[in-house]
Amino acid sequence: MDTGYTGIQKFHANSVVPIKRSKKKPLTKEDKVFNHSVSSERVLSEHVIGLVKRFKIVSDRYRNRRKRFGLRFNLICGICNYEKIT
Repeated sequence: MDTGYTGIQKFHANSVVPIKRSKKKPLTKEDKVFNHSVSSERVLSEHVIGLVKRFKIVSDRYRNRRKRFGLRFNLICGICNYEKIT
């Protein structure tokens, strides 16, 4: 998650949120290393979400039958996984 989700730790104890800086409290080197490790893990999932959004099934309104949404979404995820492998 990014720094906009500061209150999520109250609801999900396993969530990891980067440390924010302020004018009065700049980040230390350890904080910067921690934030870098959090962002390097997060970027992988962000790239996958962007890859799925290219098919417009997630980013636009779905106008077909709801019954087949799961099937089509799974097919698109399979195509994305195939592209990642090859």
